[in-house]
Amino acid sequence: MRKLCFLAILVTFFSAKSQSNTNNLKEITLEEIWGGAFSADRMNALNSMNGDFYTVLNFNRETRSSSVDKYSYETQAKVATIVDSKDLYNLSFFSSYSFNANETKLLLGTNFKQVYRHSYKGTYYIYDIATKELTSLGENIQEPTFSPDSKKVAYAKDNNLYVRDLEQNREVRVTNDGKVNAIINGTTDWVYEEEFAFVKAFDWSKDSKYVAFLRFDEKEVAQFSMNVTGNELYPSTNTFKYPKAGEKNAVVTLQLFNVAEKSVSRIELGEYEYIPRIQWTKKPEVLSITTLNRHQNDLKLFFYNTNTKELKVTLNEKDEAYVDIQDNLTFLDDNSFIWTSEKDGYNHIYHYNEDGTLKNQITKGNWDVTNYYGLSKTNNKIYYQSVENGSINRGVYSIGLDGTGKKLLTNKSGHSNASFSKNMKYFINTHSSATEVPTYTLYNGEGQKLKTLKDNIDLYVKMKGYKMSKKEFFTYNINGNDLNMWMIKPADFDPNKKYPLLLFQYSGPGSQQVANRWNSNNDYWHQMLAQKGIIVACVDGRGTGYKGRDFKKVTQKELGKYEVEDQIAVAKFFAGENYIDADKIGIWGWSYGGFMSTNCILKGNDVFSMAIAVAPVTSWRFYDTVYTERYMTTPQENPTGYDENSPIFHADKLKGDYLLVHGSGDDNVHVQNTMRMVNALVEANKQFDLFVYPDRAHGIYRGKNTRLHLFTKMTNFVLKSLKTK
Repeated sequence: MRKLCFLAILVTFFSAKSQSNTNNLKEITLEEIWGGAFSADRMNALNSMNGDFYTVLNFNRETRSSSVDKYSYETQAKVATIVDSKDLYNLSFFSSYSFNANETKLLLGTNFKQVYRHSYKGTYYIYDIATKELTSLGENIQEPTFSPDSKKVAYAKDNNLYVRDLEQNREVRVTNDGKVNAIINGTTDWVYEEEFAFVKAFDWSKDSKYVAFLRFDEKEVAQFSMNVTGNELYPSTNTFKYPKAGEKNAVVTLQLFNVAEKSVSRIELGEYEYIPRIQWTKKPEVLSITTLNRHQNDLKLFFYNTNTKELKVTLNEKDEAYVDIQDNLTFLDDNSFIWTSEKDGYNHIYHYNEDGTLKNQITKGNWDVTNYYGLSKTNNKIYYQSVENGSINRGVYSIGLDGTGKKLLTNKSGHSNASFSKNMKYFINTHSSATEVPTYTLYNGEGQKLKTLKDNIDLYVKMKGYKMSKKEFFTYNINGNDLNMWMIKPADFDPNKKYPLLLFQYSGPGSQQVANRWNSNNDYWHQMLAQKGIIVACVDGRGTGYKGRDFKKVTQKELGKYEVEDQIAVAKFFAGENYIDADKIGIWGWSYGGFMSTNCILKGNDVFSMAIAVAPVTSWRFYDTVYTERYMTTPQENPTGYDENSPIFHADKLKGDYLLVHGSGDDNVHVQNTMRMVNALVEANKQFDLFVYPDRAHGIYRGKNTRLHLFTKMTNFVLKSLKTK
């Protein structure tokens, strides 16, 4: 607390000193924020090639065409155009591309239609780079993938899996039982896509002889229906399978397609609930499979040998709470593998033998590894990102496979994130901080800075013309934990005045909002509120991430208990500060943050006078199995954990101003959550404000001016409720 007070005094001095310089500066407007006036210039996503080159998908607005262009890492110069749609007679535009293994062919995608939040169907073509021949693969295709030998392409279509033989131009239908809302082959169902973060549920063996894939039988999963207002005379209905906490999941099985025999067999895995990952090892006959039990606290990594039909557990990881699923499993040439785990209390990198025995723990310390980039074969170095320089920062490091020779390759403070070349010889580092605009810089694998690619100097100069306040970082000790915090004060802050306070948070397990990085759109909105005389602050309470296993998992079986206690305690701390108007303290959040802000104004009605909840969960009984049960187990096992922390059961405690916002087309946090909350508030005879955006999904952004409208409404609500007269 002394540290907090000291920093506040220090910043007050500098704020007062610079107050006279703020009068001629412009103020931020909502139209600018949501019109993209403060958007940073970003690099197009690049695709690393074999050797020292990469490609970028570029768009030409004048010719309305697209091209795949090749660049040199070393010089950053464009060296070739691999394909340009204006040169293709039957494809005027494409919006995705992917190479085969030897980079002689491309898959080009266009006409995409969204399935769920991260999945799309599209029209695909195969382009031969040497002959410039373009061949249609078909429409309504998902996740097309070249075989390693480049002779075939596997893809999903209409819930079935297919393999196209490119040499004979013949399509083989691997499965025949695919049916909407019943059977899915080769792609995932809604809950796997959302919570296990993958769509493509098949993988080629390294010798192209097999395709392993998942089959989802979701016939017993309950259906969820959403009314779609649309633009027609009569509304329609969107119906899909959505397993809610405690209810039946899809039955997922592992299947193996033998390409030569054109036969499918099932691989029996024993008892499990989920198969969140499948991946072929370096040995073409060995497939790795990850399974989880329903509580997600018992993970098994299996190896299956297609020759001997032997299935063995290579690694078994358990946790009292849950085991996170990660994408860091990397097989080395000897089929030993890299794995990341929290088993010592922090997320670290481990090296295992092929048989699952531990070779060594590569990284160690009271800090989390936040990203694993890969292993360089030329120097035997691992590249990774971590919070070694403080949990609000991110740095890029290298370390020997044996755990020696660790080296920081990037800036010590702020957020650095690397995009490596395939051979790990180069990386493009994206760096920003609360005071530094995003920059893109080319480094070599030794951490030597070679060239600045984008510096966003125009944005930096532009922001100098606005009345911006410094984002101040603190720690606040509560319940024995030093919680990270940031605060934005009005640029003309006067410690002798009293200001209203608005807290912002998300608070979900493993999340982070207090981070030393450049502004998001929400940050610009918070700056705008500060310009109108409101102090905005954010605290990452217990249960958030990047402070080790125990800090993150303390909320197990009690989502909404400790996190709410922390936000209430922080609000009460601020209420005791001389510069805060204790009668004007609000809180807002989105999704999990909306769940939190709703609970806070109910359980903390003695300190919070206002809350905004956007797309909130109001009972974890309404949310999906995978996410909810990971942290809460099932409602049948933990009814008090679900209900005592549900705002629906505390609606009678509402005293302050409450704005509830939702999109009626939210397939993630269903509008049912808000409607049940409305019923509870009505039954308790509590007045509140409600706004529903027709057909908008969880992000509430589609349609002209949607975000501008939403934040205008939120701004007006904040100013009416909190702004002192």
